[in-house]
Amino acid sequence: MSDRPNVLFLLTDQERYDLTLPGSPVETPNLDRLSEEGMRFTRAYTPISICSSARASLLTGLYPHNHGMLNNSHESDAIQPNLPTELPTFGELLSEAGYTNAYVGKWHVGRDQGPEDFGFEYRGGADRHHDADLAGDFEAHREELGVDVDEGNLEDRIYTGGERPTLVAATDPVPVEATRPYYIAQQAIERLRSGFEEPFFLRADLYGPHHPYVVPEPYASMYDPDEIERPESYAETFEGKPAVHEQYLRYRGADALDWETWTEAIAKYWGFTTLIDDQAGRILDALEEEGLDDAMVIHGSDHGDFTGAHRQFNKGPLMYEDTYRIPLQVRWPDVVEASSVCEEFVSLHDLMPTFVDLAEAEIPDVDGRSIRPLLSGDVPEDWPDAHFAQYHGDEFGLYSQRMLRAERYKYVHNGPDRNELYDLEADPAELNNLIDHPAYEDVRTDLEGRLLERMRETGDPLARWSANVLG
Repeated sequence: MSDRPNVLFLLTDQERYDLTLPGSPVETPNLDRLSEEGMRFTRAYTPISICSSARASLLTGLYPHNHGMLNNSHESDAIQPNLPTELPTFGELLSEAGYTNAYVGKWHVGRDQGPEDFGFEYRGGADRHHDADLAGDFEAHREELGVDVDEGNLEDRIYTGGERPTLVAATDPVPVEATRPYYIAQQAIERLRSGFEEPFFLRADLYGPHHPYVVPEPYASMYDPDEIERPESYAETFEGKPAVHEQYLRYRGADALDWETWTEAIAKYWGFTTLIDDQAGRILDALEEEGLDDAMVIHGSDHGDFTGAHRQFNKGPLMYEDTYRIPLQVRWPDVVEASSVCEEFVSLHDLMPTFVDLAEAEIPDVDGRSIRPLLSGDVPEDWPDAHFAQYHGDEFGLYSQRMLRAERYKYVHNGPDRNELYDLEADPAELNNLIDHPAYEDVRTDLEGRLLERMRETGDPLARWSANVLG
C-alpha cells in the first residue's frame, strides 16, 4: 500500500454523536462497521456549531475568528459571504501534492464560490437554499424520474410555532431513489467507477440528518414514536441559565412543540440517520467492488442537532454536547487497529492538517493539528487536554461565546450574559449551571484561566476584553 493513501471522506450534516455509539437505538450498520474495522473517537468536537463556519474551519484548519466566516454564508446578514481566497485549504494543498480530488454534495462555504475554486472537481448534489450557484443537477434527476413534489405534497408535516413556522419533519411521498442523499451517493459511486489517477481524495457531503427531517418510506415509519425515551435534558427549567436559552424557544418556535410532537419528529430524525447510513453503505460497497478497500475512510459531521434536547430545535448559542460533540471514525487497513477507541480531544478542523500530512505536504500555520499519530495509537505528550470552541451568532443576530470542554468540566463564557459551568460527570445532561456555586470556585478559576490562555494562543480578538472577567 502506498504511503499516501487514497481517501474517502464522508461528511454528514448535523448528525448527533450519540447515534453512532454502541447500543444506540438507531440502525447504522455501515457506520458501525467503520468503528468495528477502525478507530472511533469518543471526544471529537466541532469548533463551532453552525454550518458555514464549521465547514470553513474544516477546509482551512482555522478557528472562525481566524478565517472570518462567523455565521452562515447564505443569510442576508452574513458577516463574510465568502472564504478569503488567500487562505490555504486542504483541497488546494492536496491537489498541488498530486492528489486527484473530487467532491459531491453540500458545499455551503460561500455564496460565489464552489469546490472547484478550492482544488476539487465538483460532481453536483447541492441545493438552492444553501448553494444556489451550484444547484440544478438534482432537480434534473428528479424530473427524469417523473417526481414533482413540493412542501405542500409532504405528509405528516410538523411545524414550529410563531409568526414564521418552520418545517421540522414530514414524510416524503417519493421513492428513495428520488432523495438527495441517494443522488449524492450515486454520484460518488459513479465517480469511483469512472476511475481515478491515484492517489485520490473523494469527499461526499451527504445532506442530512439536518432539519427538516423529511424522509420517504420505509424510513419515515421505521421507528415507533411511542418507544422513544425522553432525554434527561428535556426537564430543562432554564433556572440559572443565560436568558438567551429560554429566548431561543420562542425564536425558533420550539415552545409550540410538546413531547408527543417531539417523539414524532425524533422518529423521523432517526429514520433520516438510517437513510444516510444506507447511502454511506452504498458508497463503501462500491469502494470494495472497485478493489479500493485499502483506502482510508473517514466519517464525521459538521456539528450536531438538539432534536428536543433541552426542549430546543436545531442549534444556536447553547454550547451543549448535543450540538458540539460530533461522530468521528477512521478506517485505514494495516495502520489503524480494528475496534480501537481514541479518548483524546480532537476537533473537526484537525482534519485539514491531517489530510495535508497524509499527502506528505507541508502543513501551513493553522489552528488544527494532525491526528495521524493518534491513528497509530501514539499520543504526543503535548496533546491538548481540553477542547476550545466558539460561537458568533446566526440569523437572530450576533452573540459571542467561547467554551472550554475539559475532562470533567465545561466552562462557557457568554459575552453579553452570565457564564456557565457544568460538572459533566455528576450532571451529563447539563441542567445545573454551577457558575456561582461556592464549592466550584477553584474549578471555575482554573477553567477561566485555561480558556483565556487558549483564546490568546489562537489570536482571538475577544481575549482583550474577556481578560477583564476571566482568570
